[in-house]
Amino acid sequence: MARFFKPQKRKITDTKHKEITINRFDHQGAGIGHLDRKPVFVDGALPGEKVVVQLTEDKKQYARAKVMRRLNDSDQRVAPACPLYAECGGCNLQHLSHDGQVAAKQQALGELMGKFAKAGHIEQAEPIASAPWGYRRCARFAVLPAGGGLRVGFRKKQSKEIVDVEHCPVLAESLNALLPSLREVLGKLQARKALGHVELVEADNGRVVLIRHLQPFSDKDMTLLREFADTHQLMLFLAPTADQLDAMSDKKPYYELDGLELVFSPKDFIQVNAEVNRKMVAQAMDWLAVAPGDRVLDLFCGLGNFSLPLAKQAKALVGVEGIDEMVHRAGDNAQHNGLANAAFFQANLEDDVTKMAWAKERFDKVLLDPARAGAAGVMQHVVGLRPERVVYVSCNPATLARDSQVLLEQGYQLEKLGMMDMFPHTGHLESMALFVKQP
Repeated sequence: MARFFKPQKRKITDTKHKEITINRFDHQGAGIGHLDRKPVFVDGALPGEKVVVQLTEDKKQYARAKVMRRLNDSDQRVAPACPLYAECGGCNLQHLSHDGQVAAKQQALGELMGKFAKAGHIEQAEPIASAPWGYRRCARFAVLPAGGGLRVGFRKKQSKEIVDVEHCPVLAESLNALLPSLREVLGKLQARKALGHVELVEADNGRVVLIRHLQPFSDKDMTLLREFADTHQLMLFLAPTADQLDAMSDKKPYYELDGLELVFSPKDFIQVNAEVNRKMVAQAMDWLAVAPGDRVLDLFCGLGNFSLPLAKQAKALVGVEGIDEMVHRAGDNAQHNGLANAAFFQANLEDDVTKMAWAKERFDKVLLDPARAGAAGVMQHVVGLRPERVVYVSCNPATLARDSQVLLEQGYQLEKLGMMDMFPHTGHLESMALFVKQP
């Protein structure tokens, strides 16, 4: 018997305005209320506020909605400092006081660890925070021809369109000061329609500008760019392809940390908030309590942000990173700072690493700082090493909670937990957890 496809009726989202009360935040900063016991996620709404909303998405288990009007204001609501806040996709919590942001992130971290890691209640350490404005030492600006000029800025919320930015209140002031001249010189280039993006970095030895371009610059364009770099004393880099980077000067950017100089490429990942990074590294060193005779393993080590300060305290430090270029950078930084007891290796930490030479060694302390996906592939190896202490630094509390279960099930105790406000005015939540092996 032949079977015929019978399309199911498409569910039409109810767009009638509805009134709900916001009870709490989700872990990304959206307000949560309920309609017929179904959770509704509402960006821009704060706990304690009654809002009239319109559904934008209606699933079986949850819905999303946008605010049509507020019926009352939370006492934590503040006026956003940025005039582009309603359009720009860079920040999503400027309507909440900074103290309120920190408290909300602490609450989200505690809930996730309690629920998914089954760690029970643990008193959190004092949150690590910085000045809430002007904290970003690096940012990527999209560039798009518009009319007779250029639009330079960030993507709109949930859109590929670009918001033209003349001043960003979370960007370091030295980089904000560069934007008018940067916009002017880019607009004069013959190849301005072939520009991709521009990256700005405030290094400790000067400002860095990286320009991604999709066709070669003419001699005239190169003259303009060199004059621009000389006038503003910039370290200029050009990226004609995604994998190629051409330095226009011999000067190399670096940042200082714990008396060390960490050289980096503008394509490398560095923490955007220098003040929080310094405090974060200091706390990790304190929690690990490295003794002079200890051997320390740093997984997902990058260019040595944690590794090199730890190597100053340890007998030996081994750093492991998946990106080969970063491994070389870490090794060069160790040599540059006279740290002969630090060694670095490349490995995909999602694969089986047990047969690698470094993985067969003994380690007293372990630090992990994985990307958002977490460290699921290497957690069993970590517990197999039986280190005395493990510090897990996370940019995603959900994967931290998941990976914590492995440690807790193998006799480790969660002794310390803390939130780090690396990105004020956004829902991004960084955290640190200390696990100690029980006798």
